[in-house]
Amino acid sequence: MQGYCFELITGPMSCGKTEELLRRIRRSIIAKKKVKVISPCIDTREQGDYIKSRNGLWLDAVKVKHSIQILSLVKEEDEIVAIDELQFFDSNIVKVIAKLMEQGKKVIGTGLDLDFKGDTFGSMPELMCLATTVDKLHAVCMKCGSDHATRTQRLIDGKPADKNSPLIMIGGDETYEARCVKCWELPDAKEDAKKSNVLKFALK
Repeated sequence: MQGYCFELITGPMSCGKTEELLRRIRRSIIAKKKVKVISPCIDTREQGDYIKSRNGLWLDAVKVKHSIQILSLVKEEDEIVAIDELQFFDSNIVKVIAKLMEQGKKVIGTGLDLDFKGDTFGSMPELMCLATTVDKLHAVCMKCGSDHATRTQRLIDGKPADKNSPLIMIGGDETYEARCVKCWELPDAKEDAKKSNVLKFALK
């Protein structure tokens, strides 16, 4: 049966999540399936109502602010619901996808499993448990060239972002790059300042 399943594609930035989503959507369209493509409004990298991969592939999409809106957008004739950037949706996204599965829809989604701090991102842990299949993609480390990059490195003025910077910062290749665990960096300016003050006090 086509529905009652949830395929989740995850991994770091630049690993090809959206590209893989688009590939699956295009196959479904070739098979004459009715597909609804959805993207969060918070992702402002593209100004139009579409999703786009780094290699230039794109497809029209409906942008939504709250996950609960998805249920009213998906029609009875829609057989497949594709959702990009799941980590940006509010916590109701778990219930929404579960409901779509109950309705017999096939859901295909993408999302970052970890944020730039290396912590689980949004509702991704629950979504990985809900998914019937999970494909975790790796990227190429932009520092050492390893093909097992699983972390997302945030950059500010070309340098690793401090762990105290805002959790969500929309950006492209100039702001984020894939790193392996060995090359991933997370400086902590507040902790470094504390250590510096302690050292200064000890030297007095």
